[in-house]
Amino acid sequence: MTRIGGHAVVLGASMAGLLAARVLTDFYDRVTVIERDVLGDTAAPRRGVPQSRQPHVVLARCGQILEELFPGIGDELVGDGAHEWRDGDLSRLYTRFGGHLITQSGRIQDPSALKIFYASRPFIESHVRRRVRGLSTLTIVDGHGVDSLTEHAGVVTGVRVTRELDKASRTLAADLVVDATGRGSRTPALLEQMGYPRPREEQLTVNVSYVSMPVRIPDVSLHEYLFIDMFVPGRSHGFAMSRCENDDWVVLVGTLGKHVPPPASVAELMEHAERLMPAHAFQALRTGTPLADIALHRFPASRWRRYDQMARFPDRLLVTGDAVCSFNPIYGQGMTVAAIDAVALHACLRRGADALARRYHREAAKSIQVAWRTAVGSDLALPEVEGRRTLPTKVSNAFIDRILLAAESDPWVAQEFQRVTGMLEPPARLLRPAMLYRVLGKRGDRERSAQTRVSSTA
Repeated sequence: MTRIGGHAVVLGASMAGLLAARVLTDFYDRVTVIERDVLGDTAAPRRGVPQSRQPHVVLARCGQILEELFPGIGDELVGDGAHEWRDGDLSRLYTRFGGHLITQSGRIQDPSALKIFYASRPFIESHVRRRVRGLSTLTIVDGHGVDSLTEHAGVVTGVRVTRELDKASRTLAADLVVDATGRGSRTPALLEQMGYPRPREEQLTVNVSYVSMPVRIPDVSLHEYLFIDMFVPGRSHGFAMSRCENDDWVVLVGTLGKHVPPPASVAELMEHAERLMPAHAFQALRTGTPLADIALHRFPASRWRRYDQMARFPDRLLVTGDAVCSFNPIYGQGMTVAAIDAVALHACLRRGADALARRYHREAAKSIQVAWRTAVGSDLALPEVEGRRTLPTKVSNAFIDRILLAAESDPWVAQEFQRVTGMLEPPARLLRPAMLYRVLGKRGDRERSAQTRVSSTA
């Protein structure tokens, strides 16, 4: 790769920051990652990743990108205890979307393209961090907070940081600074301090709360990897239970609406779970061993900071991951979008450093747009979520409902739907003639056959 700079600094060591840092090692002589939390060697939740106690999966596209950046990491994850869905056996997944239970019969036709890893977020992140630490030109500096950016004549020249332990401050000169500090990113305020406007924000208020608990369930107790049945119109509670590494699982109960209180204890979580879950899954949960107390994660709103639309923006500064856009986490898109952002960063750097911020933010916005429409559209299918429902949104949600209805009995439709939700394919794939025939034509045939039978009986 062509070297285009001496030193790049990444702010934040979560998935978005680690993946961006890995890409930057191909183009900069040195890369430094600054992280406020003190990072240990174990896979443990941490303050800087508030969603780390909730269920996580590595969707298909995310897994592909991880393998491209860190060859062999998939085998490492599985070898250390992660579970991999790779045979296309639909009986392994209990997934109910919009009230439709996706078929659990048969196998998808192309399982090799839909590999999904099941593990906890700390487990996944610790494996990526270990790979990043092994890069000879990369240094992770933990226990440091970010104070400000340094800038000269419209160019960001570095970052001022403070060590949390003794409050000692220093300035790191940099040829590029990447903000991957997550939803609480201070870049909008720092831009304002430097005389730039804040980015325009798109937002959808959802007011969801997720309460989760890790539990150990012997492997022989359950055949599935995932159970999920979240909110539907008129029902403001939902659940998910996902395998993690080894015999560990995470169970989650979600509530929708600021006036719907989330479970406040293990007993309340179990009460909700019993009403929501399949009987055999709840029985396994009830006989399992809790590994920690419940953890609450509140998510008030999905938010997209439109850095891609800014007319004025300093050179040599990029923003990535949740610092740009954060979605309702139940859709599991965050790590995948961060991974796709890393691919976009690599493609932009291959074309040099000129106008990098403008090119990168516009390129990253393409994948963000897909995930944003998916998440926001799904949330707006719930009347409990306040927001403007455009005609395209209404039509799209009605069509998705027809797809999910077909997926109740058709493994091929289930496969194609998962290829899109796994971000392997664009949503336009769902409009192909083969899909339209199965979703619209076959359903029409079934309805006409049913009507004929009724008429004959009469």
